[in-house]
Amino acid sequence: MPNDTQAAAATTMQATRKRWLAIVSGVVAALGLAYGAYWALALRYFQSTDDAYVSGNVVQITPQISGTVVAIGADDTQFVKAGAPLVQLDQADAKVALDQAEAQLAKTVREVRSLFATSAQLQATVAMRQSDLDRANEDFARRERLASSGAISGEERQHARDAYDSAKAALRAAQQQLEANRARVDRTTVDNHPDVRNASARVRDTYLTYARTTLPAPVGGFVAKRAVQLGQRVSPGTPLMAIVPLDQVWVDANFKGPQLAAMRRGQPVTLRADLYGGKVRYHGTVSGFGAGTGSAFALLPAQNATGNWIKIVQRVPVRVALDPEELAAHPLQIGLSMQVEVDTHDRGGERLPQLVQSARAYATDVFGSVDATADERVKTIIAANEGASAPVAQAHAPRVDAPLGQLASYNRARDAVAARKPAL
Repeated sequence: MPNDTQAAAATTMQATRKRWLAIVSGVVAALGLAYGAYWALALRYFQSTDDAYVSGNVVQITPQISGTVVAIGADDTQFVKAGAPLVQLDQADAKVALDQAEAQLAKTVREVRSLFATSAQLQATVAMRQSDLDRANEDFARRERLASSGAISGEERQHARDAYDSAKAALRAAQQQLEANRARVDRTTVDNHPDVRNASARVRDTYLTYARTTLPAPVGGFVAKRAVQLGQRVSPGTPLMAIVPLDQVWVDANFKGPQLAAMRRGQPVTLRADLYGGKVRYHGTVSGFGAGTGSAFALLPAQNATGNWIKIVQRVPVRVALDPEELAAHPLQIGLSMQVEVDTHDRGGERLPQLVQSARAYATDVFGSVDATADERVKTIIAANEGASAPVAQAHAPRVDAPLGQLASYNRARDAVAARKPAL
């Protein structure tokens, strides 16, 4: 009897074990099928990585001229607005050069004004020499008629001839002087005369040097990496400090090669930062893909053409643009770790589209005011030394060998120009 009881108990236990094994197997199979269905319907459309970090612009502040640092306007961790003065260089040398250039411009404007005035004076001289030539020509013609009748001596006739030749030579010399002076002012005004433009360019150059003794912040952001010190002698291109605009950060997520096949620009991305934990979620979009793997752009690229080569899965950086409102509510700093998950349901379009950037990605107008101020200074100096408006076109004097009848029309044109021409 005991043996029968033990055998029955063993049979019951074995049946129970088989039943539980079947239940467990069924549950595992059901879970496997459920996971397979979930993966097929949803999970396979999501690609994730924790190899992601916050990146952003680091705007270096470097001088454009040499100088000695006399003031520093901001320090590390401080926030500055665009245009705020960061570093001040000694302005003494630049101010002296600017004063000299402005004085030279004023002198050049007055010299050009004198050229126009000299041209008018020489034109009057030509008119006077033309009148002398006409009078000498009339005297010579009258004595030529008297000499043919024997009324005057040959010597007096020769003197009249010499006076005519002398007046003719004087007119030619006056005309040449007028043409030489006109060559320096022809088809120009005081404003656009080459000498004035050259002096104006010198004023602009020296003013830009003077303005560049103050280094403004190109963008608003936090100061970082300050290396400049008071009294330091700096040269162009020396890194002084950096400005980091934390409102313009993005995330560089490094995905493995097999994960990239289904990724496209514009796909939605969900991100979590180690700084805030899983309670704070960021939402963004895929904005672009790196042109190569990280190892391809490394300082020392890997040399794979060796005998002991081992295959390593490569990663490619994917740039993720963040929502500005979420970024403002929960600021991020450059270098923080992120967890990234990309939804690849929408796989339309090319994987690497060749999109041309039509607008400027980044721009600043902080330095534009310097050029406008320099132009205003030049205009003010010219206006202060120009006096009246630029002279109008002048009537051309007749040639020496022109008929005497042209003198009257020339004189009328000269008088008309003189009436319209303002005094210099």
